[in-house]
Amino acid sequence: PDETTILNFRRLLEKHELATGILGVINGYLGDRGLSLRQGTIVDATLIHAPSSTKNKDGKRDPEMHQTKKGNQYYFGAKAHIGADDESGLVHSVVVTAANVADVTQVAKLLHGEENVVCADAGYTGVEKREEHAGRKVIWQIAARRSTYKKHGKRSILYKAIRKIEKAKAQVRAKVEHPFRVIKRQFGYEKVRFRGLAKNTAQMVTLFALSNLWMARRHLLASAGEVRV
Repeated sequence: PDETTILNFRRLLEKHELATGILGVINGYLGDRGLSLRQGTIVDATLIHAPSSTKNKDGKRDPEMHQTKKGNQYYFGAKAHIGADDESGLVHSVVVTAANVADVTQVAKLLHGEENVVCADAGYTGVEKREEHAGRKVIWQIAARRSTYKKHGKRSILYKAIRKIEKAKAQVRAKVEHPFRVIKRQFGYEKVRFRGLAKNTAQMVTLFALSNLWMARRHLLASAGEVRV
């Protein structure tokens, strides 16, 4: 397709919010082939950079993007929040915000409602106490900050037991990193391509939908009777 066709297709996705529908259709397709959603969701978020320079036509940075600090470094851009299946690692929910939006505030939008366990890193500490989760019957598997148990001493039985539990939690959470790696490494998506959250949301949701196909490719080829490495 030529550039105009691609542009019109992108605008169609944005206008009718079809990207979420694409994600749903792909997940339905994968579900029909044995990769249906289970009873657990892992939530996480990643920063997507945006140009911070004002050397553009308007002489301004994108007003819908914001600056945030991670560690000792500042970032300007957006943040992609996702909910992924805790068994397959496939993404079922995507929310895109400015980079300065707290991860914990977006969790309710990342759950499909049928899960009985939610996994997240220590950045989501206290999520179960938020008003929007009152009455939600799930087990919250949130990583413990090491500062909360290092007082027991590394040689103590309790410390070793907690570390073993935390290691098991981390192994489950690792699956949510796979879709982030796919869109950034395989698809080369490390910076937003457009101004404004709407356009970038449509693109990110579509990319996460395609990342599900990428991650499931071996399963799909095997089920079709064709195995490739």
